[in-house]
Amino acid sequence: MEHWHATGSEIESRQRAELGEETLTPGAQVRRALRQTRKELFSRPDWVRLVNAQTLRADLLSGLTGASLVLPQGIAFAAIAGLPPEYGFYASIVPTIIAALFGSSWHAVTGATTALSALVFGALAGGFVPGSPEFIAAAISMAFLVGLFQLLLGLLRMGTLVDFVSHSVMTGFVTGAALLIATSQLRHVLNLDLPRPEDPLAFVRGLTLGLPQADLAAVALSVTAIVVGLLVKRIDRRLPHYLVALLAATLLGRWLSHEGAQLDTVGSISSVLPVPKMPDLSPGLLRDIVSGSFAVAFVGLLEAVSIARAMAGKSGQMLDGNREFIGQGAANLVGSFFQAYPVSASFTRSAVNYDSGARTPLAAIFSALLLVAILLLIAPLFSYVPIAGLAGVILLVAWRLVDFREIRHIWQSSAVETVIAGATFFSTVFISLEFAIYTGVILSLLLFLARIAQPVIAVVAPDPTAPSRHMRSARLFDLQECPQLMITAMHGPLYFGTVEATRRDFHRFRTERPSQKHILFMTPSSSEMDLPAAQLLVEEARKREEAGGSLHLKIGSLRALNKLARFHVVKTLGRSRVHLSKRDAIAEIIPDLDPEICRTCQARIFRECARQPGAEEAQAEDQTGKPSES
Repeated sequence: MEHWHATGSEIESRQRAELGEETLTPGAQVRRALRQTRKELFSRPDWVRLVNAQTLRADLLSGLTGASLVLPQGIAFAAIAGLPPEYGFYASIVPTIIAALFGSSWHAVTGATTALSALVFGALAGGFVPGSPEFIAAAISMAFLVGLFQLLLGLLRMGTLVDFVSHSVMTGFVTGAALLIATSQLRHVLNLDLPRPEDPLAFVRGLTLGLPQADLAAVALSVTAIVVGLLVKRIDRRLPHYLVALLAATLLGRWLSHEGAQLDTVGSISSVLPVPKMPDLSPGLLRDIVSGSFAVAFVGLLEAVSIARAMAGKSGQMLDGNREFIGQGAANLVGSFFQAYPVSASFTRSAVNYDSGARTPLAAIFSALLLVAILLLIAPLFSYVPIAGLAGVILLVAWRLVDFREIRHIWQSSAVETVIAGATFFSTVFISLEFAIYTGVILSLLLFLARIAQPVIAVVAPDPTAPSRHMRSARLFDLQECPQLMITAMHGPLYFGTVEATRRDFHRFRTERPSQKHILFMTPSSSEMDLPAAQLLVEEARKREEAGGSLHLKIGSLRALNKLARFHVVKTLGRSRVHLSKRDAIAEIIPDLDPEICRTCQARIFRECARQPGAEEAQAEDQTGKPSES
């Protein structure tokens, strides 16, 4: 029994021997994590060894396909974000290259996305006029802050952070954003001056009153873009249906213009290539956009990691979440110095990249470089693109955002997830996109904490029919219990969030089972106790001792033992009352039981009971001749 009892320093030494590493202070752990991250960042990427003539050819062809996809997407996403069309291209050049070099995924492609474009517009439109120089400067400065937040999370190795956010948050947010994007384009589809869709009542009233004055030429262009896009996609999903749809609407627009129709166009693009430019980092501006920037950073990481995992699931690649955080942060941070607004991984571009045969991140880099070459050739033609046709393409994008299958699955399978998705959706539509993200994330975390804050503490006893000392629920299996010793097994973590529920269970046990003065409390093998949990154990031990009993702990690892020693639990309870196995625990407890009660006890459920007073008499009275121990 005494072979493992030791002081805190001895325990730490043994733990270091067991784990093969030193017990580090939090500061040392952070420094080690930063060194490891720096080593990973500047080491040769794992995909470099895959590059050969065959992969280069495949990546080049895939890059060409991806570049053609950016042409309509860049204009559409910039319009959603409230920016001039060229900023959609800026966001798909330098950030794409940086994310490919510093990220982890081989196939995810970073650039402007629908969700982030809508979120940027929602975060800035209240304080700036969309399309104005101030709005553009704020969007670029937001990319700087977004990159800073994401890079910091990656350097601190918080890549698993997104695992704790329910997927329903993104489902609700994206569905709400899709509705807002679609309604925001109706003014261009109908060529009407409509209120903003963020005020639903005013928007519906304006739409109802203005519908008779709709411009039929604009409606025809939008419908043409939608129909052509759907048909092309139906013929072959690999074809650039957005580009073909926009081309068809542009040709129809030119014909209608010759017939006398007055149609607004995207207009000429002054510069299709981003130039190095310092973002506006004035304290006043950064203070105004910091809250929205954090929301954009969080959504961007959720989007990027989700897409990267989906691509890794197809390719079999091992993904590094921390490196993906760093790649996204670097893409936004560096991109802000090249006039890019916040970016993330694009599901459409990533899926097309993988489906078109990309083998390494060079495909994303090729797509950015080829995009530059294509833009230099065709930039003057953008002046002919009708805004109504572009609105039709954006409606297609919004429709693709809504995952009806996932919504139906959430509705049918989980009431909790339905509440999370619904709250996020309604906050997106009726309050703001920024507030919706916080609502969904906080709600999902609260519901998660509420579930794990109710641990199950089962009363167990040895099962005579099971081998060894296997413990089962005494109530479910109708097992005999020791009249003096109560054995409990906790299912769930023991930490500050479960302390109150555990305290109530302890109180109930003392009240309902006063004769079982001794208790063996078995914690989960993976349990990591914190200070409030340790204080609860000390409190319960004192109450048991005052009643003439004791509290014994069965823990699962030397790491947990180290923490208990650090929190002075081992010192308070005594070394003989903290155990690594239930066999040792029972052997230690039985001799301390009241011998007079043992003398008349008929349960005798432990092997150690054979050495207690009255054992010979109980054996003689056993008419079956079977041992009463497990």
